[in-house]
Amino acid sequence: MIYWGGNPAECHPRHFTKYSLMQKGKFTPNGRKDRTMVLVDIRETPSAKAADLFLQIRPGKDFEMLSALRAIVKGQRVNEETVAETGLTVAQLQDLAAQMKAARFGIIFFGMGLSMTRGKHMNSAQILMLAAEMNAFTKFVAMPMRGHGNVTGADVVMRYTTGYPFGVNLCRGYPRFNPGEFSTVDLLVRGDNDACLVLGADPGATMPQPAIDHLARIPTITLDPKVTHTSRLSRVHITTAVTGISAPGTAYRMDEIPLPLRPALKSPYPTDEEVVRRIRQAVARRPAWLPGRNGKAAI
Repeated sequence: MIYWGGNPAECHPRHFTKYSLMQKGKFTPNGRKDRTMVLVDIRETPSAKAADLFLQIRPGKDFEMLSALRAIVKGQRVNEETVAETGLTVAQLQDLAAQMKAARFGIIFFGMGLSMTRGKHMNSAQILMLAAEMNAFTKFVAMPMRGHGNVTGADVVMRYTTGYPFGVNLCRGYPRFNPGEFSTVDLLVRGDNDACLVLGADPGATMPQPAIDHLARIPTITLDPKVTHTSRLSRVHITTAVTGISAPGTAYRMDEIPLPLRPALKSPYPTDEEVVRRIRQAVARRPAWLPGRNGKAAI
């Protein structure tokens, strides 16, 4: 297994022991002894202590390393000077490729250190292509290490309703998919939108400063059980019940297994679903708006 751009020892503390590295399985009866772990990161984190092989690359060179690794896997020649710019050598990449091919079942866990740095969605595309190409030699998969909240659930719902997991534009009445153009962070950085509804997220704490500044300029509405960085800069903050504690729902694990949530406590606040439903009903009661002459509405 390969962890790329993530630090599960601190960010996902139960991942090693409960789901991946230490767990015993039908084909890995000895648990940790039957597995090889590789960590790829720009610095030595606490996760490196659990790794059999730690590869330290230079910041912003993930795309170049992935391109070289894909070429080596397919038996193509690579330029040693180009590889050296990543902070590694061709021999190290050849050794990694050999270990990947020798695996009975390999998996790549990639985190925000890969997807939120230089290259962004192109880095993710490269690592998914690498996993797909490895299936010519052995079984291989790739899985993102998700952050807070039900992020996987949002992707799953978008995927089965539109066919795409994220970066979806519905302005024309049908879904269009283009990461880098329609992704939330890109829309906010460019300032394309003039309003924003934030549901179950805190972009004000994680997104680049230009995106945060744009959120503060436009009418931003936040639905959240607690005060967050985003709610502080919002024009409207609607306090909602906590899903899984005071509100029912379904959360998806990182491996896309749905987990039904049953509330243990009652809340005086409405659920996210109820608030969104009431907003939709209020919008439906308004007359249709069409652009007219001189900026006036034509009904």
